[in-house]
Amino acid sequence: MRKKTAAKRLIAPDPKFNDILVARFINSVLKQGKKHLARKIVYDAFDIISERSKDTSGFDVFKKAMNNVKPLLEIRARRVGGATYQIPTEVRADRSVALAIRWLINYANDRKDKSMSLKLASELMAAANNDGNSVKKREDTHKMAEANKAFAHFKW
Repeated sequence: MRKKTAAKRLIAPDPKFNDILVARFINSVLKQGKKHLARKIVYDAFDIISERSKDTSGFDVFKKAMNNVKPLLEIRARRVGGATYQIPTEVRADRSVALAIRWLINYANDRKDKSMSLKLASELMAAANNDGNSVKKREDTHKMAEANKAFAHFKW
């Protein structure tokens, strides 16, 4: 191997819940370096969730939503003798978290609501209840992997 691999940066846990996953989520919501605003959006979304569902906290709903959106399989394109095959591969743990975060934020952005906090709260609640676009994306990813299972032997 010629080059060194980049060292994994440690992310400090967020101040309110002392959780690294929430910190990663906040960092993904972040735009133009405005971390205070990103924190406010995420924490407001958690508060909205707590108001809407009286019995559960926003943090618990977030955890459940993340578990429901994380993919187990994905397809990777691989060229074998002039043909490109879609090969199903298992997703590494850190990548599955990254994909789940990305899907939740992107599909929350596409929602029709007033503020980003409301959009995020709606998407997280939908994902926790196993519906919503981010869960649909995971299901589609798994279906694609299942459909291309015949090419799994090209994986190495």
